[in-house]
Parts: sequence; structure tokens; C-alpha cells
Amino acid sequence: MAAQPVTARYSTLHNGSMAAASVAMVVVAIVHFINNPAKAPNMSLNDQGFVLFVMLSAAVLYYAVLGINRIRNREPQVVIDHDGIRLGFGRNSRFTWDDIIWVRLRRLALRPQLEIGLADQAFISANLRLTMWSFDDSLRPVRGQPTTVLVRDNGLDTKASAMLDAVKTFRPNLVKS
Repeated sequence: MAAQPVTARYSTLHNGSMAAASVAMVVVAIVHFINNPAKAPNMSLNDQGFVLFVMLSAAVLYYAVLGINRIRNREPQVVIDHDGIRLGFGRNSRFTWDDIIWVRLRRLALRPQLEIGLADQAFISANLRLTMWSFDDSLRPVRGQPTTVLVRDNGLDTKASAMLDAVKTFRPNLVKS
């Protein structure tokens, strides 16, 4: 019996909770200011409190929109199958097993995350546009390892350990401890 592909999609529960909490925070702040007008900032760009509230509201509402967009996106973001690993997250890059040098779990704080070491040419030709500064991106570079991709499972419906188990199923020789 052939091994089944493993897919990871955006989690509806995680991203829905993120969107709901983001909207709730802004609504609670507005209700607080309505109930306590003395504490409310003046609606003027000269009032630092108003500017801060608007900027923070915009940042929080960005995460609400991001959560809603991720709920609507049912495309698999990670696919591990007999051909290799496909990474979505707006990059839609497929790496064959020949492009992958090693795969391992790395603990960042308490959460395990999947590291994929790629061959130089595969990494360069994929043009993954990785950055350390994007806090909501599930694909990250690994400092000191220029051709390694870190897949964060935050907001996905499949844990990094399950993705590593899938790699073990298809190519156990690539798993590095």
C-alpha cells in the first residue's frame, strides 16, 4: 500500500479565533471610550493618544483581515508526497526529494518547527523571498544556514511533528536529528 500524501492547510479554528479576537479588541476599546468620554482621546492628529489608537487599531484589524483571508484559503500550504515537498504560503514552490538535503525538527521556544535544508541551486531558483521581519509568515530563513527554510506550523491544521513523520515515510534517509 502506497503512503498517503500529508497536507497542511490554514486552520479554521486558529485563524477564526485570531480574527474574532482582533475585532473584539478594537470594539472593546471603542466601547470603553464611549462609556468613559473623559478618557477618550480627541479626534485630532495633534492628539498622540488618538494617533496611537488609530495605528494600533489598524495593526490589529490587519490581523483580522489576515485571519479571514486564511479561513477562505483552503489550498494546502504544505504537501509532502512521493514527489517531494510543496510549499505554498504565496510562494507555491515544489522541491523534489533530490532538491532536499535534510529535514529535521527544531524547537523554537517550546514549539517544534520543521527545518528543510535545500540544495543551493534549488533554493536560489525557488526565489522564496524569505525575511526575518515578517511576523505572520510561516516560511522563515534560518540564521547562519543560508539555504534552509523554517516552516512554522502556527495557524496550520497539521503539526510540524506530523510533517516530519510524513518525510520519514517517504524519505527516511533525509531526516536529521
